[in-house]
Amino acid sequence: MSATAPYAGPSPIRRPVAAAALLAALVSLVFGLLLAGAGPASAHAALTGSDPQDGAVVDTAPKEVTLSFSEAIAVGDDSIRVLDPSGKRADTEAEPRDLSEGGTVRYGVALHSGLPDGTYTVAWQAISADSHPISGAFTFSIGAPSETTVALSSQEAGGGPVGVVYYIARYAAYGGFVLLVGGSAFVLICWRGGASALPMQRLVVRGWLTLTAATLVMLLLRNPYTGSGKFADAFDLAGLQSVLDTKPGAALVSRLLLLGAAALFIAVLFGTYARREDEQERKDLTFGLAVGGGVVAAGIAATWAMSEHASTGIQASIAMPVDVAHLLAVAAWLGGLASLLVALYRTPDIGSAAVRRFSAVAFSSVVVLAATGIYQSWRQVGSWSALTGTRYGQLLIIKVALIAVLLAVAWFSRRWTGRLTDTAVAPSGGKKKAAEENTAPDEASDDVAPERAAQLARQRAVLTATKKKRIRDADPERSGLRRSVLAEAAVAVVLLAVTTMLTSTEPGRTEEEAAGGATASTAPAAGGPVNLSMPFDTGGRNGKGTVRIDLDPGRTGSNDLHVWIDGSDGEPMDVPELKLALTLESKDIGPLPVVPNRLAEGHWTASGVQIPMAGDWKIDVTVRTSDIDQVTIDKNAKIG
Repeated sequence: MSATAPYAGPSPIRRPVAAAALLAALVSLVFGLLLAGAGPASAHAALTGSDPQDGAVVDTAPKEVTLSFSEAIAVGDDSIRVLDPSGKRADTEAEPRDLSEGGTVRYGVALHSGLPDGTYTVAWQAISADSHPISGAFTFSIGAPSETTVALSSQEAGGGPVGVVYYIARYAAYGGFVLLVGGSAFVLICWRGGASALPMQRLVVRGWLTLTAATLVMLLLRNPYTGSGKFADAFDLAGLQSVLDTKPGAALVSRLLLLGAAALFIAVLFGTYARREDEQERKDLTFGLAVGGGVVAAGIAATWAMSEHASTGIQASIAMPVDVAHLLAVAAWLGGLASLLVALYRTPDIGSAAVRRFSAVAFSSVVVLAATGIYQSWRQVGSWSALTGTRYGQLLIIKVALIAVLLAVAWFSRRWTGRLTDTAVAPSGGKKKAAEENTAPDEASDDVAPERAAQLARQRAVLTATKKKRIRDADPERSGLRRSVLAEAAVAVVLLAVTTMLTSTEPGRTEEEAAGGATASTAPAAGGPVNLSMPFDTGGRNGKGTVRIDLDPGRTGSNDLHVWIDGSDGEPMDVPELKLALTLESKDIGPLPVVPNRLAEGHWTASGVQIPMAGDWKIDVTVRTSDIDQVTIDKNAKIG
């Protein structure tokens, strides 16, 4: 391209501003979508069974309550609480006993002796082995069910405003890691001249600052995130000490220490290394920085691997180094992509050789990502049903689709890279003209004051840089590459958000195993909805009619009850009082009273009707049609 080619298009200053605004808007949109539809982090360990079971009615008070989980958990003094119908503690308030054996994870709490009959609530909260908080509650009854005054918070562990801020910090930590590691690798491997470029320095330093700040926020919020959910507890020293004794807390502290070493690396990279002019010294320093920086980057990546998904489940000893390699490949690809975007928009000096070197680095990163991603997918999903039927599997499909889109856009970038030349950087006669311009201050230095000469030199340098940038912006190949790289960066922002969601979602394999365990230990026997029709006659005026009952799903556990009363004319009939009771005579269970609520004329309903075990249940229905006219009818139904 000729040096005299006219400049056309938007201002070179407006273009980076527009690009930054586009990316900022995209980040805001991603956060809006994710946070609007995201609840608390999904549990990575799940309750697979309990004794007594959820909804069970036992004849005598048990000595203890035990809970079984799908994987290892960390518990504290109040991790399992048993509350009587009035809301008082029915357990001894001691730390849960570890009753695990073999591959079964089980914890128990002792109960006080002489507990009265009624419905008891078991509330539990713990920390999954991969650092995520889990919680839940269920009820059982001694003797017969009763009313209970226990009101549990509807907010799950890890939810609320604290959970949202913690989630944002997690996303920011991944973003900072990508910019820090990917930007540094881009300078060392692809464009060593970038060590002297101020935009590149700012990119890497901002990545370090973002990762450091996000890590500090996560460390402070770790206690309320896994416990009370209150921001004020972030500065509770006792809570912070307890966090430091956990695996996630140790990982966060280790990350902060490694970030101190990373700060020294940055200082050398953009200080001593940038000023080195001797080629041999620069090569030696490059090798030293590459080895030292690689060790620090791998260490920071390991702080995720040692405390999250890779550290639990099958083949953890293989999964952790694979996870480190996966994170480093992500950083090299996406962080290098961000660096290339900044270099193309903000610096006039990057040449085609640097772009081609990054293309090779990106290709190698994709190969590593494919290999490690296939292994991680097999390990975390394990079956086609888990891939399509669990939230983790569905997010994984979205991630793979985004990677495919990213590779498609990268293919266009590679085509622009193949056409890229450096003729626009050093046009014919440009060097000679620049040399003449640069010598002008020296020729006039005898007649111009030193301050004025320096000012003129700075002005000429700015003009020269502006001319070079205009020439570059007029290059259609370079403009095409900038647009395709910007598109890649936009997809990468969404991809990073989906990856963050994956880290806070229960793996598909674990979810299916937990569901299978729950089915084996607590699921009811096969059954189906119960439909009964029972005629009645109270003996009084308008005392004849029919009671129709639907019990769904008609199995042990919680059921929904609907009762309809039709008069002798077939029309809906209201009555002053309607009561039901369920009795399993073969086991001497019951009668269990049920008082439905009137929903509409002739229609009553009750939710959460507990059937403790399968069997041939007798359903008694009492219908009162006046102050003195009532009747009790009954019918047997096979439930469960």
